Amino acid sequence: MPDLTPDEFRALGHLFVDAVADARAGIERHPVRDVVPPGTVRARFPREAAESPEPLAGFPSLVESVTGDADTRWQHPGFHAYFPANASLTSLLGELLSGAAGVQGMLWSTSPVCTEVEQAITDQLGRAFGLPETFTHDGGGGGSIQDSASSAALVALTAALHRAAPDPETGWRARGVTGRERVYVSPETHSSLAKAVRVTWLGAAGLRTVPCTPGTASMDPAALDEAIRADLDGGLVPVLVCATVGTTSTGATDPVADIVRIAGDHGVWVHVDAAWAGVAALCPEHRWVLDGVAGADSFCTDAHKWLLTAFDASLLWVRDARALPAALSITPAYLRDPASESGTVVDFRDWQIPLGRRFRALKLWAVLHGQGLSGLREHLRGHVALADELARRVRGHDGLELACDPVLSLACLRVTGDRDGSATAALLGRVNADGRVFLSGTEVDGRQVIRVAFGAVGTTGAHLDVLWEILTARS
Repeated sequence: MPDLTPDEFRALGHLFVDAVADARAGIERHPVRDVVPPGTVRARFPREAAESPEPLAGFPSLVESVTGDADTRWQHPGFHAYFPANASLTSLLGELLSGAAGVQGMLWSTSPVCTEVEQAITDQLGRAFGLPETFTHDGGGGGSIQDSASSAALVALTAALHRAAPDPETGWRARGVTGRERVYVSPETHSSLAKAVRVTWLGAAGLRTVPCTPGTASMDPAALDEAIRADLDGGLVPVLVCATVGTTSTGATDPVADIVRIAGDHGVWVHVDAAWAGVAALCPEHRWVLDGVAGADSFCTDAHKWLLTAFDASLLWVRDARALPAALSITPAYLRDPASESGTVVDFRDWQIPLGRRFRALKLWAVLHGQGLSGLREHLRGHVALADELARRVRGHDGLELACDPVLSLACLRVTGDRDGSATAALLGRVNADGRVFLSGTEVDGRQVIRVAFGAVGTTGAHLDVLWEILTARS
């Protein structure tokens, strides 16, 4: 059967866009999360795929009938669980153009625009964040758009392993890892680093967990220095330290400058994971999130969390543009071309794990074009203000207390005097059962805590009022 004609696509496109717009306009008529038994949606599908085609005009209503009562609505303004996923309608317009182009941007020559728009956009954003010029493509480093911070961590670790090999040309790429390589994290580091260690076959011993400074959730620099020195004395190979800016549980930040200094003394790669918090650097008053980053080897933050860009769009900058291709480039005959061999272009296939890559920069460009830096700053500041206001209300309430000071748009609270966490867990259950909001939990010092992460595209002060009403209602 032939594909749609442009005129048919135009007509159907109106229907599909209307369906998206209607869903967003009416999202608050639904609970944030539908609670359904596992297998509910799958059971609605016939065992065999349809043999004959059906009119696409009915597809949006079919999707709604099959899935509409069994979802978690991440774009709901009452979604305060985990960190946000900003699939703004602005970014979806860019995503439409990206999908329509259908390019395969593995090499510069397979899509010059895919490569060069990404270079330009990541350079613009790097400067807007306040990253040093050394992290731009013009300054000897450069940015790329990965699918997730998890992939960014794996890419950084791969480059770090390559750099740590005694002879990079015959080192770990030829022989594999030796079992002596070590990666350093804190107890609060995201689990993606542990997964990267597993994927690279460093083994359980390859992951060193450095304790936090007592009374904090931040890596202890003295303990890191001691761990690296002990490993060097034992004939081991320190490879990478991950410093976190904005941990998932509480938003804590590691002392990046101290970590960079200690790691630099021993030639250890420093990767800064600022997946959620890093975009706050757009606001001058929050540029503290970049403290110490100038000396790091790589820096990651997610545009698809809090920067109005639909998943997936994770931004990874490196200070040395040669580091990733040195570790990741494999060039069979069918990928050779004059542009690549000239050394004058970037082939982003060498900056990531997979070969293929989508035109992700187009949706990010749409956001920058449609919002401007001023609009993005307003978006970020609004959510920070909501977290500050929630913290103010908690401090004035006898039955609730803050587990720690709020960080940017994240506040963590618990029931006052709840030593075993049971009352806080019960409150979390009651809040989520209401349906108008969705929160998540974590633990601080072994005690149950409720996380409130503001950041959904449509969240306003009115939604904070709803949350507060539910939190403080008598059970």
